[in-house]
Amino acid sequence: MTQHSRTVLITGASSGLGAGMAREFAARGYNLALCARRTERLLELQEALGKAFRVRVEVRALDVNEHEQVFSVFNEFAQIFGSLDRIVVNAGIGEGRRIGTGHFAINRRTAETNFIAALAQCEAAVEIFRRQNTGHLVVISSMSAKRGLPKHLTAYAASKAAVAHLAEGIRADLLSTPIRVSTLFPGYIRTELNAGAKKLPFEISEEVGCKALVQAIEREPSSACVPGWPWALMGVLMQILPLRWIVRLN
Repeated sequence: MTQHSRTVLITGASSGLGAGMAREFAARGYNLALCARRTERLLELQEALGKAFRVRVEVRALDVNEHEQVFSVFNEFAQIFGSLDRIVVNAGIGEGRRIGTGHFAINRRTAETNFIAALAQCEAAVEIFRRQNTGHLVVISSMSAKRGLPKHLTAYAASKAAVAHLAEGIRADLLSTPIRVSTLFPGYIRTELNAGAKKLPFEISEEVGCKALVQAIEREPSSACVPGWPWALMGVLMQILPLRWIVRLN
């Protein structure tokens, strides 16, 4: 990946991890292609990052559940910049309710946004990378993907497990090509999206979390728990502990 023309596209970039990663990439000299539903937040970010880091920042409105729009926006960015070096599939929601309690619509929206919309983003990204014969696809999953979880996390954890398997399947398909695929499993990172939640085990701030995410992405790993400590160990434990222990942790 050449230093002088690196461009990263980030979905869900108007707030939270998406905005935080945009700041970190801008500080590293990347040009940015940012998209999200809330254009007013994107425009503020565009102005701030452009001034602070003297990088090119282009923004577009995008609802990732409008699948045709995903393809058109990604391709428009590729045309604007000439190529895209990295695409971060970050857009998602953290909603969810206990299964069987009358909240199917909420759980369906969680599944559709976190998996079906991610599938559209991956399809659009890999089409571009196949044309370029280069690129780095980054899929943001979650530590919750490591195990089926109870209560309000059931549909969310399942959607994040699905997107992790999707990324691994794409990686398997592209092993003999120059295209890289990374799956990231963030632990608890405090952002404005979960500002009202109780303090969570091993949680870190948005600034620390986004710095760790971008450091991991730059290594282009096949997969990584972020931050590595203690989540790499926790990921192993989550997969081998009895289910009744997992329930007690949530």
